[in-house]
Amino acid sequence: MLTVAVSGATGAQGGATARALLKAGHRVRALTRQPTSPAADVLRDLGTEVRRADFGDRASLDAALAGADSLFAVTTPFGTDLATEVRHGRALVDAAATAGLDHIVLTTVAHADRGTGVPHYESKSLVERHLRESGVPWTVVAPAAFMDNYASGWTLDGLREGVFAWPMPADQPLALIPAVDIGAFAALVLESADEFAGRRIDIASDQRTPAEMAEILAGVIGSEINHRRVPLDRVRQWSTDLAAMFAYFTDVGLHLDVAGLRRDYPEVGWHGFAGWAAAQDWTTLLSTAPRDHASSTS
Repeated sequence: MLTVAVSGATGAQGGATARALLKAGHRVRALTRQPTSPAADVLRDLGTEVRRADFGDRASLDAALAGADSLFAVTTPFGTDLATEVRHGRALVDAAATAGLDHIVLTTVAHADRGTGVPHYESKSLVERHLRESGVPWTVVAPAAFMDNYASGWTLDGLREGVFAWPMPADQPLALIPAVDIGAFAALVLESADEFAGRRIDIASDQRTPAEMAEILAGVIGSEINHRRVPLDRVRQWSTDLAAMFAYFTDVGLHLDVAGLRRDYPEVGWHGFAGWAAAQDWTTLLSTAPRDHASSTS
């Protein structure tokens, strides 16, 4: 049985990893800046130990990691900035090294090691480099585009109007993955440290074009849904970072070996886009109040 510290445990990736580890019988220590939040209370109810950890407070990181066997680490630039993400990521890696952890699993993003020029990919690449130089056994898990984003933000706003609004050509494939599969794969890596140490693995569970996604969504929602390509200039008004990402998806493409991943790691229980979409409560999702499109950027 492992004791795994999980950063971002109240978020999508960290939460999915915490649940997968708990299901496998491991001890989970959830790291969060707000240990008294409702999300932290949900984790406690699941059997998770919750500790305060602030990436900007090294003492809190040292205390939170003391006695853990390994760490699941996630950082995000959204809500802060890229320089802060890099600083926080390095601080977390340094604290884990000082604590003498046996293994760090860092989640970043697929293709972040390819010089994409996408700002929040490049920041993650810097954290990856720091991790490799830390001296602690490491693995980088790099997920493709999140399926879960299609049930929120600008996509959900468009679906209410019968439109799958996405800043890509209708026929350009995009590698996809839901948070639950990220968590399951991360748990597998944490349980099999010797097999995965020193490896960087891009992961995805499906690959679909926007036209295919619109057709699948129409089927599960039960109404006509048509893809509409959002101009990159419009995305750029909200975020130059995300505009660069969609330009990369369009010009280069986010392609992964989905078949190989499913063959090599069947225990993950990979979810295709159709299965993920069918599992969502679209009646409730579509009945909620629309968000301001300018804030729906991730």
